Amino acid sequence: MNSALLLTLLLPVAVVSHVLDLPSNVLFKVGDRRNLTCSMSSCPEKVKFVWRSLEDKPLFAAIKSQDKESVLIFDNVMKDLENSIVCKATCQKETKQATTKIKVYSFPSNPVISGYDRLKLGEENILGCEVSSVYPSEFLKVQWLYEDKVLQTHEEEPERGVHYKFTPSSEDDGKSITCRASLNVDGIPPDEKIKETSVNMTVLSAPHNVKVSGATAVPLGSSLNLTCEAEGKPKPAFTWTALKPDGQSVEMGKHQDLFVHNVSLSDAGTYQCDIRNEFGNQRASVSVVVEAPPMDTLIEASPQSILKEGDSVSIFCKSSGVPVTRVVLSRRVDGEKKELMSSEGAETSVPLFSVKLADSGVFVCEAINEYGRQETTLNLTVEAHLLEVVLTPGEVLLERGSSLVLSCQASGCPQPKFSWKNLSNTPKLRLIETDGFQSQLSVNLVELEDEGTYLCEVTCGSIKKSKQTEVKVFSFPSPVVTNSGPSLVGEIMKLTCTVQEVFPANLFQILWMDGEREMLSGTGSFSSGTTNLTSVYSYHVDTGDQDKRITCKVLLEMHGVPAAQAVKTASTTLSIHYPPRVTRITVSPLTELKEGESMKISCLSDGFPVGRTVLKRVVDGIQTELTASDGLETSFAIPSVELDDSGIYICETSNKYGSHNDSVEITVKAPPRNMTVEIFPSTDVQEGQNITICCRSVSFPPPAVVLSKLDSEKNVYSLDGVFLLINLTPNDTGLYQINVTNYLGYETEIFNINVMEKRVNPPLDWNDFLMPATYLGVATAMLGVVVYVLSARKKGSYDLTKSNPSTV
Repeated sequence: MNSALLLTLLLPVAVVSHVLDLPSNVLFKVGDRRNLTCSMSSCPEKVKFVWRSLEDKPLFAAIKSQDKESVLIFDNVMKDLENSIVCKATCQKETKQATTKIKVYSFPSNPVISGYDRLKLGEENILGCEVSSVYPSEFLKVQWLYEDKVLQTHEEEPERGVHYKFTPSSEDDGKSITCRASLNVDGIPPDEKIKETSVNMTVLSAPHNVKVSGATAVPLGSSLNLTCEAEGKPKPAFTWTALKPDGQSVEMGKHQDLFVHNVSLSDAGTYQCDIRNEFGNQRASVSVVVEAPPMDTLIEASPQSILKEGDSVSIFCKSSGVPVTRVVLSRRVDGEKKELMSSEGAETSVPLFSVKLADSGVFVCEAINEYGRQETTLNLTVEAHLLEVVLTPGEVLLERGSSLVLSCQASGCPQPKFSWKNLSNTPKLRLIETDGFQSQLSVNLVELEDEGTYLCEVTCGSIKKSKQTEVKVFSFPSPVVTNSGPSLVGEIMKLTCTVQEVFPANLFQILWMDGEREMLSGTGSFSSGTTNLTSVYSYHVDTGDQDKRITCKVLLEMHGVPAAQAVKTASTTLSIHYPPRVTRITVSPLTELKEGESMKISCLSDGFPVGRTVLKRVVDGIQTELTASDGLETSFAIPSVELDDSGIYICETSNKYGSHNDSVEITVKAPPRNMTVEIFPSTDVQEGQNITICCRSVSFPPPAVVLSKLDSEKNVYSLDGVFLLINLTPNDTGLYQINVTNYLGYETEIFNINVMEKRVNPPLDWNDFLMPATYLGVATAMLGVVVYVLSARKKGSYDLTKSNPSTV
């Protein structure tokens, strides 16, 4: 390397620092197309640019780079565009970077006001102001203004618009109200910071301030003009209605003004104006008077003008003239009017009570007002009437203690007066009730002193008429029968029949009846008052009289007494005592049964009073009580009988007068069972020895016992089940069979006997001396077995288990 070049390399080089241009903050409007430029103009060569987001979101922009600048192009600004962005530029190995903060705002349209066009008068209404698509909304301020006066300010972030509660008056109709919105974000052009909307309010109201104008008093034949006035929005509709005196309503028109030509009296009354719109309705009424002289003057009598003497009547005087200032009701006497009643008004009346013939005549009604007068007359006629009296019933026959009602009716008289008398006895009248044309005399509980002649007298003015009836009383209580109590068969029972306080006693008869058979009769004697009737009947009782009903029949032979009341009876049931009898014991199904069958034993007897019934079983002279009951019958059931149930059964019934019994013998049968065979001394014996075979079995009736050797046709019979085989030889060795049989069944058993051949000339030993003793022992044992078997046969079984084999 030459020295010049080396020198050049060693000289210091001047360092040039380049500048990167990027605005630190930018504000974009939502929906606009905007660019962001990053440039390095001091770089002498092409610059390399890199854009990067500092937040976790994309750039949402296209990049267009040239030699010394790079542009981010935002086609449609959105709220999500807000970001912190870094622009990095590299020029000749020098890298510079700059950061910018992108802010976004949206305030596209004026506020929208709602609820202003249908405000209700005097009510709290809600006005709504909605500001759409505002961003950032936390910087939004909304104000309500009324004629440049701020009513309300909202600086909080609105979610669904801003509302203002407003209670309008009628003066607010048509006035303007404004909603002003301000977005206080730095950098927004002043002409875009504030947006507002103004509207004219519409105040709606139900009809109010209602009134009716026009003359309400009009002469007959003139015209009627009425006007109905009211405020309300929307404009109300009007309806006129005439309310007639008879309650009917007639629609007169649907206009604000009412016009009626040529007014008549029927046009007088109340006129009603109904005012209505969609928010409500109001009503105003006015009374219209038609001025005219009295007309249609009327006089009338109620209930009628033709009367009977003693009737009451009201005379009415009224007129329809408008206005009627005075009415006068008079009576014409000898050609002159005599005033009876007058009234300041359209009507008057006068009542006449209990008229007489002299009240007949002419009555005058006169109506007077400032326009004239009018009168009309009524002819009142009073006629005489006929009085008729009816008394029911015509003749009465009553039982003492019953109720009496006598009814007296009067006709032909408006106000009859009644009186009652008892002609037979000192007057002692009970409850009297009078109602109009009828009077009733009532006695709740008739006594003998109520008998007699009763008179009903009716007075109508100066007229008197009467009727009478006869009342007769009898006393017939129910009879009572008593007896002397329970009697034994053959004794005398006294029956007493008593009827207390009868009247008249001489008309009574007492009969004693056994069913339809008359047994005794008697009659009462005369008495001036009530008396007691008694009859005693002595009855000889027998066993067939148990529960027999004896009746006391009492007859009243008095004319007019109803058949149902003329005969009364009382009865008693005889109670006969006797000791038990006809005791009977029955067995179902049979008295002879097979073991395992079911059996029921029943006891039935007859006796009174009922005593006690006992069922017992007798075996070997020992009685065992099976069941007992307090009554005339009892029963005992055995579901499955056994041989031990055989025996005599006794049924015994007893009461305090004695006892009675009946018995039956029951036999239980069974086929042979539980068979056993015992062999003494053993099945293995020496030649010349004896063997005793004992067979036992349970059965009834006693079985036949047969022993046979199977290789032989020879059979041996035994009645007691004991077989004795003597002096056995080897030929007796073999199989043996025992068969136990009765007519219900059988059992068999097979066994083996082994007889060993005897040794020749055996030396004498103690056995030779003991053999006779052995035979003696066997004989003694066999005697015991026979005795035991005979006892077993009596019991219906052959059970030799009690024998001692060691002694056989």
